[in-house]
Amino acid sequence: MIFGGVMAVFEGITAIAEDDLFVATRNYVFEFSLAGWGWVHLVLGVVIVLAGGAVLSGALWARFFGVAVAGLGAIANFLWVPHYPLWALTLVAVNIFVVWALCMGMHREAGDGREA
Repeated sequence: MIFGGVMAVFEGITAIAEDDLFVATRNYVFEFSLAGWGWVHLVLGVVIVLAGGAVLSGALWARFFGVAVAGLGAIANFLWVPHYPLWALTLVAVNIFVVWALCMGMHREAGDGREA
């Protein structure tokens, strides 16, 4: 989770700097400002890193918060696909894996009687 957040921070900084790395795709279903998306990724990345640190403390509220912000990260990276498709899809997969891992951790703590 912390890795995905740090990568989102780097993605945001690069977009805010308006680096030539990103592609400006025309006629896509949705169009957003590159710098605006940079700020979204930067802020969301910082929140994901903080949530990852809270998850390491073992608090249950941190897992719920982590699921929420990782889900938002997956959506933000899905909307980022027109600018940097391979990296965006990689981070979507990372965020979905984080959501799955956090939910499985909550499932095991609930003690449903099944062995892991």
